[in-house]
Amino acid sequence: MTRHTLFRCAVCLTALLAANANAQTLKVERLQLKNGLTVLALEDRSLPTVAYYTLFRVGSRNERPGITGLSHLFEHMMFNGSAKYPPKSFDRIIEAGGGYSNAFTTPDTTEYYEEFSSTTLDQVLRLEADRMRALRLDTQNLEQERSIVKEERRVGYDNSVEGGMYETLWNNAFVAHPYRWLPIGFMGDLNAIRLEDARDYFRTYYAPNNAVVAVVGDFDTKQLFAKMRRYFESIPRQKPPRPVVNSEPPQRGEKRILFHRAAELPAVMIAYRGVSFRHADDPALNLLALILSHGQSARLYRRLVYEKQIAAAVNATNDSRIDPGLFTFYAQAQPSHTAAECEAEIYAVLEEIQRNGVTERELQKAKNVVRAGYVDNFKTNFGRAGLLTGYQANWGDWRRYADYLPRHDRVTTADIQRVARRCFTDRTRTVVTLVPQRNAQSGEAPR
Repeated sequence: MTRHTLFRCAVCLTALLAANANAQTLKVERLQLKNGLTVLALEDRSLPTVAYYTLFRVGSRNERPGITGLSHLFEHMMFNGSAKYPPKSFDRIIEAGGGYSNAFTTPDTTEYYEEFSSTTLDQVLRLEADRMRALRLDTQNLEQERSIVKEERRVGYDNSVEGGMYETLWNNAFVAHPYRWLPIGFMGDLNAIRLEDARDYFRTYYAPNNAVVAVVGDFDTKQLFAKMRRYFESIPRQKPPRPVVNSEPPQRGEKRILFHRAAELPAVMIAYRGVSFRHADDPALNLLALILSHGQSARLYRRLVYEKQIAAAVNATNDSRIDPGLFTFYAQAQPSHTAAECEAEIYAVLEEIQRNGVTERELQKAKNVVRAGYVDNFKTNFGRAGLLTGYQANWGDWRRYADYLPRHDRVTTADIQRVARRCFTDRTRTVVTLVPQRNAQSGEAPR
């Protein structure tokens, strides 16, 4: 290692430690409005910008058969005007302030965010309050966004081999829990959603008592809280949504699905029952996923891509959620190799960890990746706002963000081996194998 490289490493480490120190000392102030809306404020005058972030406690797990995809559809509808602001006003005002807005839907939450110049803050507060109070919900808005979401479904799942495999995996791994469908929803349900469904959903899940707002950046907290009271406190509280019941029964045997699609190469997806992100073993599973597939020195990449040369791609993911999710694997075979070969080698890697564990070096490397990703959140107003709303909504207290690194730092190699033995059992395994279909006329795989 050269002196120049050593210097760069020292600079990076210093910056990382400084950011980590800042991460532990966020000076957040909290306002609870009478209607139940929680507001978190973090002043940072270093730049004349603000991030405004709203998390609604609603995702695809709150849906039911017949309205799957409604949470994601609603994400789109939220940008199409309100009682006081016509369509396109939202983007026009924020972009005029040098900013942008976006949103995303997960199985557990729907989250909206904007970043803009601090002089635009008052306008954004009025916009946000009006769409929380009186979103424009009419047939035109619904049909416009329905067509867009249906096209997203066609592109991402109906006409995507990997997307179709992923959906099939979740559809079959669960039998009772709403995690069995994805946020995109089923096409039949997207066609069937009515305007009354959307209005009921808005009234129930977009109420102030079902939301958390974080504002981070260049503002005065006392003035911000006064404006939040002025614009938001008169929005009526609604009856709390009905809790989601986790009625998923234990899985008592392996499930196998053959997935026939036009494709060049075979592939396999494997899922094991996982845990909630609140579970004590979740940090160990996060680290194990990194040990298995983060970077070219990871165990799966080294074994399947470099040494055996049977896979073109391989990865592992711990998809933990409010309720227990899945620990998943994906491998695409190289030409002249099979999905069965890839599957067998994945199991061989897992069995080796179950027998012999992992090394301290592998574990420390994974912890370094976790730390770097965590500290990254504190570099921007947006990152901090998302972190604060997530912990307030999902853990009940924004201060719980400070537990994230200690939870991972406490994980030992023995913990990794223990969770591998507990999690990776064929009784809780679901396997989707891609069977490439040939073109009926030419006998060739379609290109």
